[in-house]
Amino acid sequence: MKKYILSVMLIITACFSLKAQTSDVQINVITATENEPLLGATVYFEKLEKGAITDSDGIANFTEIPNGQHIITISYLGYETLKTSILTPSVTPLLFKLTTDHDQELDEVVVQSSRSTRTVRKIPTRIEFIGGEELGEKAAMNPTNISMVLRESTGIQMQQTSLSSGSTNIKIQGLDGRYTQLLRDGFPLYGGFSSGLSILQIPPLDLQQFEIIKGSSSTLYGGGAIAGLVNMVSKTPGHEADLDIMLTQTQALGSTANIFYSKRNESYGVSLYGSGHYQKAYDTEDDDFSNLPKTKSISFNPKFYYYPSEKTTFWFGLNGTYDDRIGGDMTAIKSGKNGIHQYTEENISKRLSSQAVYQTQLDSVSSFHIKNSISFFDRNLTVPDFNFDGKQTNTFTEVSYQRESQSTEWIFGANIYSSNFDENDNAPLQRDQNDLSYGMFINNIHDLSDNWILETGLRGDYNTDFGFFPLPRLSLLYKNNSGFSSRIGGGLGYKIPDIFTEEAEYINFKDVLAIDKSILKPERSYGANFDVNYKANLFGEVGFSINQLFYVTAINNALLLNSTTDGFFSYENAKDKILSKGAETNIKFSYKDFVWFLNYALIDTKLNYLEGNPQKPLTAKHNGGSVFMYESEKWRIGFETFYTGKQLLSNGTETTDFATLGLLLMRNFKFTSVFVNFENFTDRRQSRFSPIILPTHENPVFPELYAPTDGFIFSLGIIIKPFGNEEH
Repeated sequence: MKKYILSVMLIITACFSLKAQTSDVQINVITATENEPLLGATVYFEKLEKGAITDSDGIANFTEIPNGQHIITISYLGYETLKTSILTPSVTPLLFKLTTDHDQELDEVVVQSSRSTRTVRKIPTRIEFIGGEELGEKAAMNPTNISMVLRESTGIQMQQTSLSSGSTNIKIQGLDGRYTQLLRDGFPLYGGFSSGLSILQIPPLDLQQFEIIKGSSSTLYGGGAIAGLVNMVSKTPGHEADLDIMLTQTQALGSTANIFYSKRNESYGVSLYGSGHYQKAYDTEDDDFSNLPKTKSISFNPKFYYYPSEKTTFWFGLNGTYDDRIGGDMTAIKSGKNGIHQYTEENISKRLSSQAVYQTQLDSVSSFHIKNSISFFDRNLTVPDFNFDGKQTNTFTEVSYQRESQSTEWIFGANIYSSNFDENDNAPLQRDQNDLSYGMFINNIHDLSDNWILETGLRGDYNTDFGFFPLPRLSLLYKNNSGFSSRIGGGLGYKIPDIFTEEAEYINFKDVLAIDKSILKPERSYGANFDVNYKANLFGEVGFSINQLFYVTAINNALLLNSTTDGFFSYENAKDKILSKGAETNIKFSYKDFVWFLNYALIDTKLNYLEGNPQKPLTAKHNGGSVFMYESEKWRIGFETFYTGKQLLSNGTETTDFATLGLLLMRNFKFTSVFVNFENFTDRRQSRFSPIILPTHENPVFPELYAPTDGFIFSLGIIIKPFGNEEH
């Protein structure tokens, strides 16, 4: 009997021993900066293939975990994935902190151009985002204007239209600049008569982020956004004072000063921005013609904020620019015209615009917005024997209502847009034009499930001269938790004809006849895009992401400028369409403080209204780029390579391809940052491939521009931050 009792006791002891070889484990996950619990973080035991989600206290509970050493992975969207080992049994909960993953921060960014309060990850419309750190880098590379920011985005080309003035237009996916809508805080303030000067008159230091939507966006913002839109979002004041002073000098005789200040309290806030730029006429070729015009430019942008309650904000801003640039014959610029030294091109422009926004949260699910802007632009363009002088006034007023629930978001709105161009009464050709458009729109984003999100929109615009334009759009997003997502979408667009095209600007608007509204038709477009995205970690610590985009846009009734039998130029509609299709590839690798971007763009833009459907002139079919960055608290080092493929000129001549290289070095201190930038340091410029000026000296001819004209630019600068440089 004693033998049986002893056997039973041994069995019971063995069972308790086996039970004692497992433990219950609690994992506590918090943020590294705020020490706050993370709800919804995933904790995963690799060999056990067992996972759990943290609760509202940031705790994930596990039972019967075998004693010993285990590898666990902790992940949460927007934070760096943590892979570590633990030993059980141990005192629980085990505490782990997750740090922000800058590679995934875009997924948590709220963009304004979508008119939604959702983050990038949850919006079916494809939106490219450029944030504050990259803007700071581009500001160091070019503190005078935003051309550098846009030029280095995949599928975007900055097309210089004038050697003498430096006028530059943006091309998205091979389509002319007039098809891209430039916005500032959601206001369509630029374009029209300002044309190629718009981009040159927007300094970047007071901008918080860029949002780029490629493809037809007319449903969101009305006519003009056939190729896409670029929304520049200004910095807003915070409770901590912010002061930036930026001084830059180039070896090409250019000096720039920028200053930005912002601060708010409980009821009021202010942001103040000022910029001054002086450029001496600079002759890279030593051929007595300027490659950079003599420029004097001053900009200011004060904004005043009022916060009557936590739910309501009202702000009012002014934007003013004075810009005087003269290029051409260096002797004529410095000493005045004499003998053979006759040719100059001078642009004197003045801009003043106002913006006012009122927004209030009506309740927990709905909000109301009113915005208004008035912009005035005065430009005087003078070349030998011709002067183009006019004023343009634009107004924009919009009212919108937004309502959102857990799975659905609605936006309803209406707006009025007017444009009035008045040419000088002494001009031989009177090309005044007035346009007035009324618009109503509705947009809906609906979560079909955790993985599928649908966006639909409909806009109706009525133009008093050209009638009614229905503008539907549709986008669908699929996403999962394994790093994969895909978007497909499309819509319609339109553009009201006006004389301010790239072709007209190239000839300085000389002998260009006015728009005949009784004959011309509006340009209309339809387009679609499809992209796939994937993010993963390679070899543990190497971050990897890829985005592959395919797109197509067709434009009917394209506006063409043709010569007449009596020596003038008149507009007419193309008999067939412009068809732009292609692909964009963006790849990113990241490892600790190192990031490597690779991109490629295939741009196949065909003019189907011409025999043989040729490629659009001055549009490279193949483009590529590489940007290698090292970023730490103290250093920022960037090395860039950009390739531009062969292009066709208007006469059918094929140009050579070329590559440009750039290097930026920035050192951060507590109250300052100093930087040096070597732009295009291999000195690639068009004059190395083909002439940029044809004789004679007193009556020069300027061929089309397809490559840089200014060559190597070296700049040295300092950013002074009296309140500290901690964010770097």
